[in-house]
Amino acid sequence: MPGRLLLLDTSPRVAPGLLSWSAWSTLHDADEIYAASTDHPLLPALGAASLAVTVTDTHPADSLAEFLRRRAEHALVVWLVAPDGDLDVVHQLSTGQHHSGAAGQVQAISGSWDLPGAKVLDLVAVMDRLRSPGGCPWDAQQTHQSLLPYLLEETYETVEAVETADLVGLREELGDLLLQVVFHARVAQEHHQDPWSIDDVAGGIVDKLVRRHPHVFAGADAGDSESLERSWDELKQQEKQRGSVVDGVPLAQPALALAAKLIGRASKAGLQPPTGPQPPAGAGQPPATGDSPDRDPAGEQALIGELLLALVSRASAAGVDPEAALREAARAYADQVRAAERQAAEIASAP
Repeated sequence: MPGRLLLLDTSPRVAPGLLSWSAWSTLHDADEIYAASTDHPLLPALGAASLAVTVTDTHPADSLAEFLRRRAEHALVVWLVAPDGDLDVVHQLSTGQHHSGAAGQVQAISGSWDLPGAKVLDLVAVMDRLRSPGGCPWDAQQTHQSLLPYLLEETYETVEAVETADLVGLREELGDLLLQVVFHARVAQEHHQDPWSIDDVAGGIVDKLVRRHPHVFAGADAGDSESLERSWDELKQQEKQRGSVVDGVPLAQPALALAAKLIGRASKAGLQPPTGPQPPAGAGQPPATGDSPDRDPAGEQALIGELLLALVSRASAAGVDPEAALREAARAYADQVRAAERQAAEIASAP
């Protein structure tokens, strides 16, 4: 009776032994099972299932392929493909189809396969190797503090890729940004008092997303986008228990982003946005652009950009650091918001 040679391929990112039913059935039906190394990750699982595996040291690849073909002439033979894919052996087997006997009966079966996101496990493993003894000395010396400049740099490069619609560049920059997340998590894993890992990072954000999307995960009424945003803010406030709407805004971010965030938070809470002093006539004014009440969003954006650029020019002429000036004004506005909230709370609690 003609035999068959089956190449059992498994994902190195799936725990050994978590095989498909067809893979386990094939292994139990096999007359002979071979592997190239005693280090093959499947060997403990197959041993626990009382399946005998023969480790062969036949080399080179063409000799091993010929050996497997001969063994499979009259038997069901399974070759456990190594985690690296055994490309040389597979190539020899695929190019030897003109041989007689079992050569035409070579088949590949998948015992396990990657789920979406499985490549992240490779990144975690690489980062672990770099930080471990025998890895990279530079990577091993890094701390949360020393990595901050790289985190900021990769963030800005990601923003630039989005703004320039560079989708190829965006893929690369997101990878660099993901590396920073994994790097920081690996550093934290070594903390002697309060260690945590990338799994804690991922688990935390998963829990947060589930909590803040009850309309998706808990059957709550979705409503419109405005009500969803309001519900998000309410759930966030319940979690954080913050005393002010501007609490939790990172003050170290660039001044313009800081100001926009503070004003956005205050506006959602119904607080008056800052108007500020009006500049003297002609000061900090951009060239005329045909101010019109029906200006479209693109025109409005262009005008605001020109206004901001003109203010930066004015600050430069006056010897003022525009970043520091806006940051000071933003912090003062945050204090005003907190004062207004305290006053409103006092009025509400008055008899």
